[in-house]
Amino acid sequence: PSCAEGGVLGILPGMIGVMQATETVKLILGIGEPLVGRLLRYDALEMRFREYKVRRNPECPVCGDHPTQTGLIDYQQFCGVPAHDNPVEVAGDITPKEVKEKFDRGDNFLLLDVREPHEFQIGRIAGSTLIPIGELPKRVSELASAEEIVAHCKSGVRSAKAVDFLKQSGFKKVRNMKGGILAWSEQVDPRVPKY
Repeated sequence: PSCAEGGVLGILPGMIGVMQATETVKLILGIGEPLVGRLLRYDALEMRFREYKVRRNPECPVCGDHPTQTGLIDYQQFCGVPAHDNPVEVAGDITPKEVKEKFDRGDNFLLLDVREPHEFQIGRIAGSTLIPIGELPKRVSELASAEEIVAHCKSGVRSAKAVDFLKQSGFKKVRNMKGGILAWSEQVDPRVPKY
């Protein structure tokens, strides 16, 4: 999965970005000792840095004596992640348009938003109930009266986990809104902000 689908420790890109910006400024101004020829490893969970010296490989296809890779690469192919125009449907998925149709028909269901409160403040689907995924195990009893639950998050990853948890907790009619609130904004209501 991509970082958007699989998730990233939120501060990590910021930390790496600040370090890259610092290196850029050092190179432009010609000050300090840049990381040229060295590799810096950052372990955010242990808050440790480790530095490795890297020797130039004359056989390198990018920077060697006779480079063969001179253009941009296909990033998805390089990472081994196939691109799909039509992602595989997961059993229990429901599209945002189908959720809108359920609202329009007056179907009896609970739209469960498992995002964080700050995300809910940015944008929400009218009629949804917020229970962040981290609070779901201790608040699951609040959902006992729901005949059917449709869970959603930002892009569909957290809500898929919530659906799995709810099914394991004995709920029978639980579905995941495919693509989350981002898909809702694209397919149903563009007034809901994307973030």
